[in-house]
Amino acid sequence: MSHAILSPSSAHRWMVCTPSAQLEALEPYTTSQYADEGTLAHRLAEIMILERTGGITKKQFIKRIDEIKSDDLYTGEMWDYAEGFTTYVLEQFNSHTGATLFTEDRVDLTRWVPDGFGTVDIRIVADGVLHVIDLKYGKGVPVFADDNAQLKLYALGAWDEMRHLYNIRTVKMTIYQPRLDSISTAETTIFDLTQWAENVLRPRAAIASVGAGDFVPGSHCGFCKIKHKCKALATYNMEAVREAFTDPALLTPDEIAKILQKEKSFIDWIGAVSDYAYDQAINHGVQWPQMKLVEGRSVRTYTDEIKVTEALLAAGLSLEEIHVVKLRGITEISKLLGKNDFEKILGDFVHKPAGKPVLVPISDKRAAFGAADRAKQAFKNV
Repeated sequence: MSHAILSPSSAHRWMVCTPSAQLEALEPYTTSQYADEGTLAHRLAEIMILERTGGITKKQFIKRIDEIKSDDLYTGEMWDYAEGFTTYVLEQFNSHTGATLFTEDRVDLTRWVPDGFGTVDIRIVADGVLHVIDLKYGKGVPVFADDNAQLKLYALGAWDEMRHLYNIRTVKMTIYQPRLDSISTAETTIFDLTQWAENVLRPRAAIASVGAGDFVPGSHCGFCKIKHKCKALATYNMEAVREAFTDPALLTPDEIAKILQKEKSFIDWIGAVSDYAYDQAINHGVQWPQMKLVEGRSVRTYTDEIKVTEALLAAGLSLEEIHVVKLRGITEISKLLGKNDFEKILGDFVHKPAGKPVLVPISDKRAAFGAADRAKQAFKNV
């Protein structure tokens, strides 16, 4: 699978931190179980949609589904989420007369972004309306459609390709994130979208394409491939320490708040630096100044559980004393059954208590934990 250096998925980063894309391109390609899981979920959803819209035959559908199900990352839960996405897409498609639907469709962005292209999960086009829909299978980071650079780029590419066939005036952009029960939609006009493309996107892309501009750290650094060695990000994260600990005995509420607001960024950055240093030491023989590799703590394990069981039974212990049978957790059972069957079979036996209060920045979209909530929590802890 090819990726543009100035890709839509990382536009939220390179449009702000313009030198980052060219430096990221120098890093080796890596993947993860989460990325592979997302790719598989996308394939499954596309197959479902194609079968429902006549894009493939029943025989082709069965063959491709068998291939999906043979993958170790496939679960019944994934099937339910893909089915929900399929239903949503078809509802949007059927809401427009004479609409055309495209799945996993590559769009050309070179009109605004040098060597730019991207793949749109779903593109629905009808006279007057363009709707791009992006499936986000991850659940670690909520993603929203408002002012989403990735969706805007997808919409631009789709519009540019279809503008001679359809008189598109309105653009809808949707993020479908099923594992967070989130569907986020934003709407704009072609005029506003193209104005953004000319006045914001094009000049930023021109700078990013040659690796120029300033390094600008922020929340967009999360998945950056070079964050472990970025001096700007290091300076940004150490700033809180330098400010707050001028006089450690006299931290003010404002200083504490500054530390807390950078907590996630700081922890992510430290983790990335640590992972990089460990990999270099273990796999490439790098010896870091003032550091050394030592043997870590290990845990004893049985070499042969069957023989251990036999020995313990021979010593007079009962099977009940030496074996523990434990019910699998809710997440594991939900993956085995799938979300829908889990609710039907076990819905009445599952309780979800209120979450423990956590401190977050004021920009967090969740409602504030009120006085009544604090009273309940205090009473519960008595």
